[in-house]
Amino acid sequence: MKLGIVKVKLDREVNAYVLTCSSTKEAIVIDPGLPVGKLADQVKGMTVRFIVATHCHPGHVAGKDELKELTGGETALHSADAKQFLRSADRYLVDGDELEFGEFKLSVVHTPGHTPGSVCFVVANHAFVGDTILAGGIGKQTPETDVRRQMMSIGTKLLRLPLTTALYPGHGPATSLERELAQNPIFRGAGARA
Repeated sequence: MKLGIVKVKLDREVNAYVLTCSSTKEAIVIDPGLPVGKLADQVKGMTVRFIVATHCHPGHVAGKDELKELTGGETALHSADAKQFLRSADRYLVDGDELEFGEFKLSVVHTPGHTPGSVCFVVANHAFVGDTILAGGIGKQTPETDVRRQMMSIGTKLLRLPLTTALYPGHGPATSLERELAQNPIFRGAGARA
């Protein structure tokens, strides 16, 4: 069994990701922004199980309903962001949920801060972190951002992952937990991990 990960660059410099199980051809789409056609091209011949968003800022979620119509995938958001941004979904996620696609499970980690319902998705040693953490920084602050809470989420949830975990953010290049601990200015003065 092989996990496929394809990054799809969308409008507003958003990174969407298509995860696939090679043996069953089942897929999950993370952060379905626009244009939907770019995502639809990547899932041709696949069965899309879920269409999920790390948070409900428009760049990360604007294409979810159109993509659902095209693929039949089940949409899923964290309830706190569904409320904050008045968005609906087939399923509302909570911390610890697992979404199965083929022989893989995508785990949901609630990381509030960038938005109240920001989540990260973890499969094997890969974490899809939305705007919770970026290579060299964190996502842009918006009126609903609570930076203190975001830093707590990073410290209590993401830093518990193995150091070798690859991080796939909502904007910019992929990175790793180890690299961010060494180089990201948000960790200055944090010292060694406890």
